[in-house]
Amino acid sequence: MPADHQERRDNMTAANIVTPIPLFTASLRLTAIPAAVAYSRTFVRHTLTRWQLEEHADTTTLIMSELVTNAVKVSGITDLKPKPWQIKPEHVIGIQLRAIGASLYTEVWDRMETAPTQKNPTLEETSGRGLLLVDELAEQWNVYRSPFGGKVVWAELPIGAPVETSSFNQLHPPIVLPTGIQASRGPVEDQARTALFDHLLETTLSAMAASRGNDAT
Repeated sequence: MPADHQERRDNMTAANIVTPIPLFTASLRLTAIPAAVAYSRTFVRHTLTRWQLEEHADTTTLIMSELVTNAVKVSGITDLKPKPWQIKPEHVIGIQLRAIGASLYTEVWDRMETAPTQKNPTLEETSGRGLLLVDELAEQWNVYRSPFGGKVVWAELPIGAPVETSSFNQLHPPIVLPTGIQASRGPVEDQARTALFDHLLETTLSAMAASRGNDAT
């Protein structure tokens, strides 16, 4: 084979090589009641321990708490001790953590499409500071409206260095939730699962494309 043909073939092969990007992800569907806030924090600490990212647990639990609180307020039951008959199949929220590159994403799905609004409460007001806190702690946050319905409110937290596959601890025990906290299977639970996966797919493909562009330069 002529030398110039071999060189061209080698260049084409190198151009088609995509370096895999480590991706950690975990998701859970919860009943949209106030108790979900506490268990979302448990989920965060459990997951970040598994990923050996415990140093980011405090900030991430605060962000998750605020996003879940908002999701419960707009789509669930706000009674602190709701009766079983009050809880309907549509009272579901979805939570997800995702680490890719040097960023950790906190994502919360609820069935309402209306975007949350950032308020400016007075010193006397005791609520309304959730998104202000998220805005302060996160690199950025936004709303993704899934074609499968509802919305995903997400926040990005820088973690300093890209995650590595070796950081994943396969032997960490699974999380155990009490009856009534984890959402029952059904159409809305499936909708939450699908919408979170849709957001995961879209953003991961974008990250891979960006990484490939950086490799090319």
